[in-house]
Amino acid sequence: MSLPSTGRTSTRGPAPTPPPEAAPSADTALARAFRLRHDNRFIFTTMLVSACISLLASFVLSIDALLLAENPDAQLACDVSAVLSCGTVAQSWQASLFGFPNAFLGLVAEPVVITIAVASLGGVRFPRWFMASAQAVYTLGLVFAYWLFQQSMFEIGALCPWCLLVTVSTTLVFTTLTHVNVRDDNLYLPRRIQARARWAIEHEVDVVVVWTWLLLLAALVGLRYGPALLG
Repeated sequence: MSLPSTGRTSTRGPAPTPPPEAAPSADTALARAFRLRHDNRFIFTTMLVSACISLLASFVLSIDALLLAENPDAQLACDVSAVLSCGTVAQSWQASLFGFPNAFLGLVAEPVVITIAVASLGGVRFPRWFMASAQAVYTLGLVFAYWLFQQSMFEIGALCPWCLLVTVSTTLVFTTLTHVNVRDDNLYLPRRIQARARWAIEHEVDVVVVWTWLLLLAALVGLRYGPALLG
C-alpha cells in the first residue's frame, strides 16, 4: 500500500560543504616577516653569525699569511686559479697595509662585535655613546674592506675567496648594526636625517639596498672575470 503523495517536490539539495579554513593572508605573512626582521633576536643572531664567519675567514687568512711568510712559494688551499688565488692577493703590498697582515685586524675587531651580539641577545642594552662609537669604528672597517675589494678587482687582478667572504659578512654586520642604531636613535643624527633614516628602516629600504648591492657585486665579479675564475 503506497503512501499518498503530498504534491510537493523537495528542492533541498545536498548539504553545503563547509568552506575550508582560510589560508593566512599575504598581509598577515608580511606582518609576521616584518616583526621577525625587527626582532632583536633575529637582528643580533644575524650579526653574531656574520661576525663569526668573518672571524673564521680572518683566522684562516692569518694562518695563510704565516705560511707564506715561512715559504713564499707555498700553495694555499684556496689557490683555485690564476684569478681566484689567496696567495696572489696575500703577497701584494695591499695585504699588509699597516705593516702586518690585514687579517689580524679582523681577529681584533670581530670578537668585539660578537660580544655586542651575545650580550644584546642576553638583554644587555649598551650606552648610546658606545653604540655610536661601534658604528663609527665598524664603518671604517667597511670602507677598508671595500678598498681591498677594489684593489683586488682592478689593481691586483686576483680575488681571494676568504677575502670575498669577509667583504660580504662585514656588509651584513654593518647593516644589522646600522639597523639597531637608527631604530634606537644612537647616532646623534640631526632630527630630519634621523626621521628619514628611521622611515627607511621601517619600510625595509635597507634590505632592498643591501641585497641589491651584493647582487651587483657578484655580477661585477662575473662580468669582469667570468670563466677565468675557475681557470
